[in-house]
Amino acid sequence: MWNQVYNPFGNATLSTCFAALPVITLLVLIASGKVKAHIAAIVALIVANLIAIYIFTMPANMSLRATVLGAVTGFFPIGWIVLNVIFLYQLTVEKGAFETLQTTIGSVTQDRRLQLLLIAFSFGAFFEGASGFGTPVAVTGAILIGLGFSPLAASGLSLIANTAPVAYGALGTPIAGLASVTGIDPYILGAMVGRQLPFFSLIVPFWLIWAFAGFRGMIAIWPAILVCGVSFAVPQFLVSNYVNPWFVDIVASLVSMACLVGFLQIWQPKKIWTSPALRGHDESAATMPPPRPAGAKPTSSQVWASLMPWIIVCAVLLVWGTGWFKAFVNPYATWNYAVPELHNVINKMPPVVVKPTLEGAVFSFTWLSYTGSGMLIAAIIAGFFMGFSPVRLVAVYARTIKICAYSLITISAMLAIGTLTRLSGIDATLGLAFAGAGVLYPFFGTLLGWLGVALTGSDTASNILFGNLQKITSEQLGLNPILMAAANSSGGVMGKMIDAQSIVVASTATNWFGHEGSILRFVFLHSIALACLVGILVMLQAYVSPFTQMVY
Repeated sequence: MWNQVYNPFGNATLSTCFAALPVITLLVLIASGKVKAHIAAIVALIVANLIAIYIFTMPANMSLRATVLGAVTGFFPIGWIVLNVIFLYQLTVEKGAFETLQTTIGSVTQDRRLQLLLIAFSFGAFFEGASGFGTPVAVTGAILIGLGFSPLAASGLSLIANTAPVAYGALGTPIAGLASVTGIDPYILGAMVGRQLPFFSLIVPFWLIWAFAGFRGMIAIWPAILVCGVSFAVPQFLVSNYVNPWFVDIVASLVSMACLVGFLQIWQPKKIWTSPALRGHDESAATMPPPRPAGAKPTSSQVWASLMPWIIVCAVLLVWGTGWFKAFVNPYATWNYAVPELHNVINKMPPVVVKPTLEGAVFSFTWLSYTGSGMLIAAIIAGFFMGFSPVRLVAVYARTIKICAYSLITISAMLAIGTLTRLSGIDATLGLAFAGAGVLYPFFGTLLGWLGVALTGSDTASNILFGNLQKITSEQLGLNPILMAAANSSGGVMGKMIDAQSIVVASTATNWFGHEGSILRFVFLHSIALACLVGILVMLQAYVSPFTQMVY
């Protein structure tokens, strides 16, 4: 039995600095642009092991077992999703379905800004709600690159767009995780998050287009942006507060897509924005293929054929994401492995928890109910629909594995870091540093959620990691625990764009390997700025009327 240690030096500042070394190493190496992402992840993982063993006193055998557990967890489920999304993308490219899709969307609007709203924000939100865990960035990044966007635009803007919907991703999984560690009703938590994120559902579409086309480019299409944001924010608030937190993204994204497409039938900007490159960022434009000449307008049957693979994916993932499906298949398709000398031999200690609590370390191999398995099945069905033979499907899959190899290594290493820092107490040390902010805690507690997602790559994981700490600290400071638990999730969504796993997913989906540093440098300030805005909103909800009326 080993008890976690959160202040190994007896000096909170020094202990926090050492606890931050693994993530600082990772981000600096990636941002430098001189170290490949998989190498940076492996180096940071080595640093994390050294810090866990020699500074935080974690036994070496536990540290190594936690590393292996995290690496396997990195592939299942996250790497498994990425691999099969890229497999479907490869199939559609080979059959020319992407070219037809490009022409089809161009018939709705040829304006790149409006395509971003439709694909990156609204369509991406649907995939976030249906499956989450990297799927929306992988899908929208692949679609945008297929539509001719520059690699940096497709990668970075998919990451920025995939923020406001994240707290309700995968049919409300982050809310369920937050409820499980805080003991607060998930309906209450979902409603509180629904009183925070709708503000950002309005802001993010404007922010997205500003990042792409500049202020003037944004103002030129403000009516469409407003329609997109309002038609998402209003259902997001209504469903989360008056229905349930499970179908928020599904409903809001469908309403947003319908309203935006309908609005574009009666309104188009005076000047069409055709450049696929980011304004002021041309470093990725050099790698872009030359633009294809416009082809003939596709027939209705060709349009439906190009949409069918994605319709199949949506249908399958909606089934795969439901609780009844998981409850039906998991008893027959689950293998649980409690890691020896790691499972239930580590105590999480106060003040992170009220009393010493055992940390579980079980790898649950629910192979059939994984989102990635649903994606693979959908891709195979779509492949047969597009006319692929079984032999050709296998050949394309083998090519996809080769394409994704380094990305899968990187994702596994990232999850290994996250698992090790959780089990060693390193992340709790960082959390306690934020918890010492006193009256400013609503702001810094929100940034704690941001940090959790940046570290783990998952709003669900961040909620499980820091949710109870938020509850305990807020009660000690006389703040509403519902507000701060929800703030952990709302603040966390802005960390999604800088977590290394998401960046690797984006670079893989856009076939822009080796440029993860460029993506990180582009999105980092956006992530910080939006997280701080969430923190300011939570401060207002904690102390300033009428915002305090939003809190239970």
